[in-house]
Amino acid sequence: MRISPFLIVVSLNLVSAVSSAADPLLPLLQDDKQWVSPRKDYYNQGYSRLSQINHRNVANLKLAWSFSTGVQRGHEGAPLVVGNVMYVHTAFPNNVYALDLDHDQKILWAYFPKQTSDIEAILCCDSVSRGLAYGDGKILLQQNNGILLALDARDGRKVWEVQVNDPRMGATNTNAPYVFRDKVLTGCSGGEFGVRCFLAAYALQDGRLQWKAYSTGPDSEVLIGPGFNAENPHYSALSTYEDVNGGNREGGSFRALPKERLKFPETELGVKTWLKPQAAANGWQHGGGPVWGWFSYDPKLNLVYYGTGNPSVWNPDIRPGDNKWAMTLFARDLDTGMARWGYQLTPHDEWDYDSVNELILWDQGSRKLATHFDRNGFAYTLDRQNGKLLAAEKMHPFVNWATGIDLQTGIPLKDGRYATHEDQETSAICPSAIGVKNIQPAAYSPQNGWFYVPMNHLCMTYEAVEAKYVAGQPWAGASLSMYPGPDGDMGAFMAWDALKHKPVWYTREKYPVWSGALATAGQLAFYGTLDRWFKALDARNGKELWRFQVGSGIVGNPMTYQHAGKQYVAVFSGIGGWAGVALNQGLTGDSDGAGTAGAFRGLSQENAAPGSGALNVFAL
Repeated sequence: MRISPFLIVVSLNLVSAVSSAADPLLPLLQDDKQWVSPRKDYYNQGYSRLSQINHRNVANLKLAWSFSTGVQRGHEGAPLVVGNVMYVHTAFPNNVYALDLDHDQKILWAYFPKQTSDIEAILCCDSVSRGLAYGDGKILLQQNNGILLALDARDGRKVWEVQVNDPRMGATNTNAPYVFRDKVLTGCSGGEFGVRCFLAAYALQDGRLQWKAYSTGPDSEVLIGPGFNAENPHYSALSTYEDVNGGNREGGSFRALPKERLKFPETELGVKTWLKPQAAANGWQHGGGPVWGWFSYDPKLNLVYYGTGNPSVWNPDIRPGDNKWAMTLFARDLDTGMARWGYQLTPHDEWDYDSVNELILWDQGSRKLATHFDRNGFAYTLDRQNGKLLAAEKMHPFVNWATGIDLQTGIPLKDGRYATHEDQETSAICPSAIGVKNIQPAAYSPQNGWFYVPMNHLCMTYEAVEAKYVAGQPWAGASLSMYPGPDGDMGAFMAWDALKHKPVWYTREKYPVWSGALATAGQLAFYGTLDRWFKALDARNGKELWRFQVGSGIVGNPMTYQHAGKQYVAVFSGIGGWAGVALNQGLTGDSDGAGTAGAFRGLSQENAAPGSGALNVFAL
C-alpha cells in the first residue's frame, strides 16, 4: 500500500493546540540556534533549519574547538545547547559538564556521579549513555545505575533524584531521558538479564512517579484499557502464527495466519502469549521488553511514541507464543500513560531484533504519520493517530528472515529456513542481531520528504542454547557470529523516500554506521564512522562533500547550533556500544561481544579506540 504522493506540507510549528504558555519548552525547540532535546524536537526529526553551512561551502569546514571528556568507552548521544551554555555528558560514570560558549567553553560547573564500578559489569552492550534532557531550568541525567536526577542548569546543584530501577536484578539505564511538557520520561535496560522492563514518567518539578507502563504482564500493569487498538483490533490477536513441523521444536517454523483466522480482540495478552513457564516464574515475569531508545511526542494528540525491545531470553524455544508486548511500537497518553495503540513488529522474536529504534513523526498535508526503521530490516510507516499500518518495506533486499509484511494484519511472513532453535545452528540469517539499523537514529528532512538512515549490513549464524534464570546474572541463551552481507561491506548510509518507501541513494561503508544522522536546510546530511571519519554528504544525491578524521570511532549523534552569528556542527568521538564493546574489552573470539568481535576485528588496525572520548566542534 502506498501513501498518496500529493504535496508534502510539513508543519514546523509544533505549537498546534498547545500554546507556548502551556509548554514553555516549545519556543526553545523551535529555535534552531539551540538544541534542547536529544533529537532536536518533539518529533525526533534530527533536522535543523540552519543553512550557514551548506552544500556550497561545507568543504571549508574546520575544527573550531574540542573538549576531552576524560572518559573512555562509547560516547553515544549528543550535547545540548540551551542559550549560551552547552551541556556535555560522558559514558560511565556519566559525568556532566556545563560549558560557557561566551567565554571559550569555560567549565561553569561539573557533576560527577558516585557510581560503583560493578554497574559496568551488568551493562549489556558497553557503558554508554545516550544523553541529557532539559526543562524548567533543569538538566535531567539518567545514570547507568538507575538513578534519575535533576540538576539546576545554572549551577549544577542537585534538585531531586529518584531510583528508577534496581541494578541488583540486572536492571540498568542507558537511554537519554526526555522532557515532554511537565514530565520526564525514562526507561529500562536489562533484556539480557531477564528484567521485566517499562517506560516511566516522573514529575519534572519534583521527581514524583506519575505512571509506569510495563512491557509485559497484565493489562492493568501494561496500562491497557478500553479503546486500546480500537481502529485495529487485529493487533490484539491471541496468536498470529500457526506451527509448522512442531513450531518451537528443532526443524519447526511458523506460518502467518490470515486476518480471517485471527482471534481478536483479546485482553491480557501480556500474560496469555507467554505459554511456557521459564525457570522459576511465568515467562512474562522475566519477559524483557527493554526501553532504552528514543521517545517522541505529538503535543496536539498528547501521545508519546516509543518501542520495546527483545523478549527474554534469546532462546525462543523457552517462550512459545507471540510474547506480547515485547517488540512493540506503543502510543500512550502523556498524562495517564494509558496505551492508545500498540503494534508488535516481530511476534515471537527469534533473532534479538529489538524494536527500540526511534519513531520519527512527520506530517503529509492533514495526515499525521510516524516512520520507524526497525532492526528487523523493515521500514514501517503508520498513522500515528490510531496505529494503522500504511507501509512496510525491506530497507535492503538482503533481508531474508521474512519475505514481507502482510499489510492487512501487520504480521511478518517468516521464512522457515531461518528459524532458530535450541542446539540448532542456523546460518546465513540476514540481518544479524544488530539489525539493518540499530540504536543510531535516522533524520528526516522536510525539504524533500526524505529520511537519512545509518545502516548495518551483516548476516549471522545463530544457535540458541539452554539458559537458566538467576536474578542479577546474564541470561542471553544464544551464541552467534556475524559476517558481512552479500554486498561485502558491513555498513551504509542511505536516503529513503518517505512517500515511495524505497531508497533514493545508498552509500556503502566499510563498517556499520553506528553514528546517528543530522539533516540540515543547507542540503547536507552528516554522520560518523567507526573508523574515525566525520562526513558531510550532499543530501540530494549522496555525494561526499567533506570529511574529517577524529581521534576515535564515532558512535555519537551529530548536532548543530548557532552562537554569536556562527553555525557550528558537533559530534562525539569515542568508540563503544555494541559495535565497539569487543574492541574496548580486548575480545577477539568470533562469538565474543555477542558476535561483534569477529565481524569488527579489522577495527583494531584502524586506530579506532585510542585515548578518551571527545566532543569535536566544527565551523566555517
